[in-house]
Amino acid sequence: MNHQAKGLFITLEGGDGSGKTTVMREMEQLLKEQGVDFISTREPGGIEIAEKIREVILNPQHTAMDARTEALLYAASRRQHLAEKVEPSLERGITVLCDRFIDSSLAYQGHARGLGIEEVLKINLFATKGRFPDLTFYLDIEPEVGLARIAAGAGREVNRLDMESLHFHQKVREGYHILAGMYPDRIKTIDASRSQEEVAAEIRGHLYAAIKEILA
Repeated sequence: MNHQAKGLFITLEGGDGSGKTTVMREMEQLLKEQGVDFISTREPGGIEIAEKIREVILNPQHTAMDARTEALLYAASRRQHLAEKVEPSLERGITVLCDRFIDSSLAYQGHARGLGIEEVLKINLFATKGRFPDLTFYLDIEPEVGLARIAAGAGREVNRLDMESLHFHQKVREGYHILAGMYPDRIKTIDASRSQEEVAAEIRGHLYAAIKEILA
């Protein structure tokens, strides 16, 4: 097993149905092959307190939830997850793969909900003490395609955000495109409409380049 001074914080972003689960497995496989110590986690969730907040946020019955309440709950979940699981792992030299992080809040609540990216960024900077991922993969796909994939996927949980209109999901994608322009060095935009093999190959290339520096 290789030893590194500090782990990398790598996040995966994308609209619903963009294929994040498949890509996460590919990233895990590459890190295993390279002997990198890592953990996989998700947002909202990853630890007990944050998973309970997830249940509140995504419950299909909670249609009365105000947009600011939603943004604050995501930030609260993120803080606990970061303090209890992500930061301690990184400090021990363990790389962290996380399904969604701050960019989700900026795209979904900041842009799609109309709260403003800068406004949502402020509460998240408070929650994270300014912590951003080292590298983010954004899986870009037209919402119509992503939602069709979800509809075809038997057994997948249907959460409150799945019930939103197509227009909402189009605004989410628009938000991600804005973020990719704001953070071009951190966010790698991946065309997720291609085959799984093509997407996986591009991800592996970027990921290998990132971890080369921590491999001793």
